[in-house]
Amino acid sequence: MKQRIAIDMDDVMADTHAKFVKMYLEGEMPRYTLDELNEKSFHELFDENEYKVLSQRVYEPGFFRDIPVMEDAKDVIADLMQKYEIFVASAAQEFPNSLREKWDWLQEHFPAISWRNYIFMGDKSVLNTAYLIDDMPRNLHTFQGEGLLFDALHNREDNQFRRVKSWQDIAKILL
Repeated sequence: MKQRIAIDMDDVMADTHAKFVKMYLEGEMPRYTLDELNEKSFHELFDENEYKVLSQRVYEPGFFRDIPVMEDAKDVIADLMQKYEIFVASAAQEFPNSLREKWDWLQEHFPAISWRNYIFMGDKSVLNTAYLIDDMPRNLHTFQGEGLLFDALHNREDNQFRRVKSWQDIAKILL
């Protein structure tokens, strides 16, 4: 029997940060450049009101449907599927529109992953897989297997978990 891997979607499979950056830069009079937005987290750059306005966009219909795929995710996940059973574990309940949009996104970008392997949830502590690849340390704290922290601007201060900076790093560890 193959070992199992659970993979988060946002900022792991899907480049959600890039979507937010694009929305911000297309908005009314952005104060920051693309370089600045890729060097510091939104929490570091934005005041409370700016952050709230941008973060509320996740509640808009269509937000999750057209997020770009993270670089190398398709190829590495295809390779992982030869060796492991892959599950997508995403917190979809928090945002009402995201459930269907994430399902459709997975069908489009990762058709080889069966819908039976989609786990839309809130609390990832219930996962029973050998690995969890996630960008949120709070999800790895309660996970029983080995957590791999996918590098992101919002988690760069965390040093409690094995950090992976790209899908190529994941390939080196798991393949």
